[in-house]
Amino acid sequence: MATDVSVVRVFTDADGRFGNPLGIVAADAVAESDRQRFAADLGFSETVFVELTEPGTASATIYTPAVELPFAGHPTVGLSWWLREQGHPVTTLAVPAAPLSIRYDGDDTWVRARADWAPNFTFHQVHDAAEVAADDPSAYDSGHHYVWAWTDEKDGALRSRMFAPMMGIAEDEATGAAAVRLTGELGRGLFIVQGAGSRLRTTVDDDGWVELGGRTVTDASITV
Repeated sequence: MATDVSVVRVFTDADGRFGNPLGIVAADAVAESDRQRFAADLGFSETVFVELTEPGTASATIYTPAVELPFAGHPTVGLSWWLREQGHPVTTLAVPAAPLSIRYDGDDTWVRARADWAPNFTFHQVHDAAEVAADDPSAYDSGHHYVWAWTDEKDGALRSRMFAPMMGIAEDEATGAAAVRLTGELGRGLFIVQGAGSRLRTTVDDDGWVELGGRTVTDASITV
């Protein structure tokens, strides 16, 4: 049976360029036992399976091509934006890690999370953006690696790339969970340019809650 997949790109720049593709599928369209295989066949860095609950809420599960994740950044930001576009804006999005608080601010969608909900990343701080750009994904054959350098430390701006072979992702274009985890470690809000040019923003409060935000745009839907 054919399955409809909505596709968005998450953490674009102000002109809608770059961003990380996300597949969005109705939860009742794919049995839970088949979702991992479906996500692997689809090939996006993450695919979400969403169920609409009462007004203002929804729930979702999140899969990379290799594993299910309890929390991830670009799927929760992108799905929350898409839900508003579908006429179902949410203030709460339930994922396996916890219910997430969602807010909308113009073109930006924000997710509130704890750093320890994100996967563990090995952070590699390097000298400058040129060193980030020169890194080779084939150098990483296990784990989750986030390579980054300040571009303006005073303003919290940095350049990054992420390599996650254990998730089945040679290189991720925009990694919200890593941004949340790094924000928690550094204890400050960040403006991140990742991959080819995706944009992510974070804030952190005195209680350690991190907000992750950015822009999302629609791509062409597909049927598989």
